Amino acid sequence: MFAAEAGYESLQAFATSIGIGLLIGLERERQSDPKAGLRTFALVGLLGCISALLAQVTDSGWILAAGLLAVAAMMIAAHVSDPMESGDPGTTSVIALMVCYALGAVVWYGYPSTAVMLAIATTILLYFKTELHGISRSLTPVDLLSILKFGVLALVILPILPDRDFGPYQALNPHNIWWMVVLISGVSLTGYAALRLTGAQHGAALIGLFGGLASSTATTMIFARHARATAGLVHTAMVVILLANIVVMARIGLLAFAVAPAITTPLFAVLGGGMVLGIAATFWGWRHLAGNGTLPMPEVTNPTEMKTALTFGALYALILVLSAWLQDVAGNRGLNLLALASGLTDVDAIALSSLRMFGMEKLTAAQTITQITLALLSNLAFKTGLVVVIGGAALARHTLPGLAAIAVGLVGGLLLMT
Repeated sequence: MFAAEAGYESLQAFATSIGIGLLIGLERERQSDPKAGLRTFALVGLLGCISALLAQVTDSGWILAAGLLAVAAMMIAAHVSDPMESGDPGTTSVIALMVCYALGAVVWYGYPSTAVMLAIATTILLYFKTELHGISRSLTPVDLLSILKFGVLALVILPILPDRDFGPYQALNPHNIWWMVVLISGVSLTGYAALRLTGAQHGAALIGLFGGLASSTATTMIFARHARATAGLVHTAMVVILLANIVVMARIGLLAFAVAPAITTPLFAVLGGGMVLGIAATFWGWRHLAGNGTLPMPEVTNPTEMKTALTFGALYALILVLSAWLQDVAGNRGLNLLALASGLTDVDAIALSSLRMFGMEKLTAAQTITQITLALLSNLAFKTGLVVVIGGAALARHTLPGLAAIAVGLVGGLLLMT
């Protein structure tokens, strides 16, 4: 019985490794002059699995290494003897075949799910060659510098910070604070990069979505200003502003999933109310939307600038200390007032602070969700002021019902939860 099960597991590993090779090989077969296609990749995946089996049985890693070298030598020889007409040296195909071999070995060593996910990622990278080259060419030196700065924030500074609690009420953990800086910078950088890559000509939906990721406040301000100056942009500005503020709720939900997964389901139940009504209001405005050509772009600050990162880190640390102090002297009422005050300008800091306190079991799920909801409502009130003061009566008449619908959805979701 044991032998039969072992035999079935071996066959399953061989089949998976062949499937991985077929997946990657299917993409390579599309090339005009492939030196390795569907069958070659499938066999190389199987070879990797068999080599890993032999290495395990003989307790010799040299077998696995020799197989990898043989695969690389075979592909290099094929390209030397028959160069591609395009002049491409074929290094991508060489590496792809070596990856396929290695994934076959990974399957044998008991990580089939990981191997399959990596195979899918490899195929995606190979398939979207043209699109990736286009993105690379469209990046400016400033964009590349932004990516490098994010690497410094995440890979240089974060690992060296102590993971210990310091300060008043033991509320300050340098590693945790900087991890939140990295998290917010990463999300904001995604929106910032998407705005830079898509440009202003791809419509209100993309600008609203990516503007909400990068900075909903900046997006609201710039479109309120342009709606006041250009009457024809009122409906477009309404759609962009509402979408940007809907994305804020989705963004908070994603942050909660990363920081405190246990609270994600009840939090999304509340956020979902605001999102559903907000989407309904946006759809109503979308029906009246006319093409406006190239749209104005939100003036978003680069989220990886050290000054921006340090400012957020300092604000987050301050809110952590204030939260601990207010909970000590005023209980939940003090925390709710802090959520309302800090939510006016920055929802992320108070949301992350509440989620951290939930993770430390200093707040219940209901208390945490209440504070996040109050911060979002406070932020919506601030955006409403921007729309009225900067955008004028026309924009306010079209946009305020949508912002009110989001607020009603949040309050309704909160009341149902409690």
